[in-house]
Amino acid sequence: MNGFDDMRFFVEVANAGGVSRAASRLGVSKSIVSRRISAIEDDLGVKLLSRSTRGVVPTEAGQEFRRRCERILADLAETREAVIGKEGDLTGQLRLTAPLAMGRRVVTPLLGKIAKNYPRLQIDAIYTDRVVDLVGEGFDLAIRIGEPREASLIGRKIAPIRAVLFASPEYLDGAGVPQVPGDLENHQCLLYTGGGDWRFRVGRRWVSIRPQGRLRTDSGEAILEWATAGLGIGNVPEFMALRHIERGELVPLLTEFPSPEYGVYTLRPPDARAPAKVTLLIEALINELKIREGLTGQDAC
Repeated sequence: MNGFDDMRFFVEVANAGGVSRAASRLGVSKSIVSRRISAIEDDLGVKLLSRSTRGVVPTEAGQEFRRRCERILADLAETREAVIGKEGDLTGQLRLTAPLAMGRRVVTPLLGKIAKNYPRLQIDAIYTDRVVDLVGEGFDLAIRIGEPREASLIGRKIAPIRAVLFASPEYLDGAGVPQVPGDLENHQCLLYTGGGDWRFRVGRRWVSIRPQGRLRTDSGEAILEWATAGLGIGNVPEFMALRHIERGELVPLLTEFPSPEYGVYTLRPPDARAPAKVTLLIEALINELKIREGLTGQDAC
């Protein structure tokens, strides 16, 4: 074995479930990865991976080898960061994923600031509404809206979030302003694909309204664009609509009937401690979301 590099190769293959995906992440050819894995197995004299047409999975020995390799590599990374941190710098790669809209509107500006302050840090940001396999796809951090379901990951709620109802002044001039949630039944609502009822707190109880409308999409950005064009009433997380509301392009509606509160969560692999680069981003997100909460004056980001 060639030490740490071979450990990294094996962990990538075991976590990715295949040589091709591991090679892509490592930035080398598939043949190089295959040769390195074979060399490790020959050196140890045990079979570490079980191969099939659907990919590879670690054998019992491979699972133990992966756990120990991950522990050693984590200790190595922590040692590097402890030394480099004394010089006030961060190196290596920060790979993260976030929902599309939040990524573009909240995360991207923060990553730009971090990139300027830490020029030796490589950043790989993937924005998607798909729930990614954090460990299998090699991410350091995931940002999610709504309580996560993966019990094996380390989760942290970093901010509350609510949806906000809105429409353009043009639409409201023609259709009127809804005064109570029930009034929405007489309006064109902009629908989110797969979405259910819109819920509002009325006094001490929750009221559910089934929105009706002729426009439906899986994109919050499209809902904002349609609402700005005067096509109906939209309902998206407040951080998405904030800029349009501040510019007067959209008017918040039914603000005295708040929607349920959700959370913004960070998720990371089950390591002993978060790397400094991950902690830095999480703290920056918390500060940014607090600022946005202060701008709105509500319990939302």
